[in-house]
Amino acid sequence: MKESNFLVLVRHGQSEWNAKNLFTGWKDPGLTEKGSEEAISAGAQIKEREIDFSVMHTSVLKRAQITGQSILEVIGQTNIPVIKDQALNERDYGDLAGLNKDDARKQWGEEQVHIWRRSYDIPPPGGESLKNTAERVLPYFNEVIMPRLMSGENVLIAAHGNSLRSLVMQLDNLSKEEVLSLEIPTGAPILYSFNGEPSPSSKENLF
Repeated sequence: MKESNFLVLVRHGQSEWNAKNLFTGWKDPGLTEKGSEEAISAGAQIKEREIDFSVMHTSVLKRAQITGQSILEVIGQTNIPVIKDQALNERDYGDLAGLNKDDARKQWGEEQVHIWRRSYDIPPPGGESLKNTAERVLPYFNEVIMPRLMSGENVLIAAHGNSLRSLVMQLDNLSKEEVLSLEIPTGAPILYSFNGEPSPSSKENLF
């Protein structure tokens, strides 16, 4: 039987805008002190597994990059390639980006904001739905990352709540309804094992 190899997904630590309850999307705030601690903690959890990674993929947004770099420092693997791609960016919140979520509810109504946040295929003005996000995340994953997993490499992805929800939707074979209730905590690693097939053989939350 083929020896397992691994994919580890990590949502970035708490960002400055997470802490302020702002829609972030493609805006580029850094991490809070708590977020930095979450990234270090994620690294410690991953280090316990003694996985030698071949590559780290991340977005072009610094909160994901800083989280990923902190993890690599903790696990002592800062020498591996780091590939940054817009395909792994957070969902684009369009006109909502930078707004306080409570203020957005006052402006557009609680029901409308809830629809934009929690429907699968209804985007906010000027932004992306989760469906739109998946349409850029999944081709990148399937064409760029999956071949490395199928060749037996170990891959780390440091990204965002909605880009990772798109990946988990595919990896866990979730329905559109199921993915809407999926919450991925900040700084909480998810470990998938592979045995030569595109579907993972097991999943473990390292938190």
